[in-house]
Amino acid sequence: RQFIDHVEITVAESIGIEGRAAFYEKAGAIRDIFQNHLLQLLAVTAMEPPIDFTAESVRNEKVKVLRGMHTPGPKNVVRGQYGRGYIEGEEVPGYREEEGVDPESMTETYVAAKLYVDNWRWADTPFYVRAGKRLPRRETTVAIEFQRAPHPPFAEIAGEGLESNRLVVHVQPNEGVSLEIGAKVPGQGMSIRTVHMDFLYGGAFRTGLPEAYERLILDAMLGDATLFTRTDEVEEQWALVDTIVAAWSRDRPSFPNSPAGTWGPAAANELLAR
Repeated sequence: RQFIDHVEITVAESIGIEGRAAFYEKAGAIRDIFQNHLLQLLAVTAMEPPIDFTAESVRNEKVKVLRGMHTPGPKNVVRGQYGRGYIEGEEVPGYREEEGVDPESMTETYVAAKLYVDNWRWADTPFYVRAGKRLPRRETTVAIEFQRAPHPPFAEIAGEGLESNRLVVHVQPNEGVSLEIGAKVPGQGMSIRTVHMDFLYGGAFRTGLPEAYERLILDAMLGDATLFTRTDEVEEQWALVDTIVAAWSRDRPSFPNSPAGTWGPAAANELLAR
């Protein structure tokens, strides 16, 4: 909380529901991705260092994070549904036009939220999370934006190029880490531009990385439960999701509210401004 302004977690998919209308109409994005993938990424990002790297120690720390999250108010949760649009130059149907989907479906294909973890490390530090289908590209990232310097000496002469530093963890599809910092543009005068210092597993080791499910299947065979959720984790995740869904049942949104191939409804961007 002393050094980090906010954290952004994105789980974006460019694909649609891929013929899974029967499942997706009942689940929606909040049960399909938010409840598990997004909240697990948040828990791993925010958890305290475990006393050792055993399954119980790691999962104990994740549960503490989930228990420390308070339920967001209605203004801090945005849901969306994609309409007809373009993905990589190809026109794709809207969600309500997908085979098997109710033409007046109220199922969300996009969820964004502003969340807080109420503990000493993270108090008052917002976590902005978003997940959805038919977004511009497939991407899972955790972006940590550091606070601006209290008195940057180059602020007046550097202009708008002087931005906050960011540490970005790329979970998929290209696993790695990048650090975004301000660098002086060569030449006369003082002009600063954001540059990227990148580390990619594929480029550094030049060996094939195992697929996620390969790792999980091997861990299951070895009896290593570190990467598997425990019952109390699941219960905490569902408690948060059920409260959000209950609040949604009281209103009827105007769907679709964003074209396929965009980063979701405009209201999601407004979360960052609040």
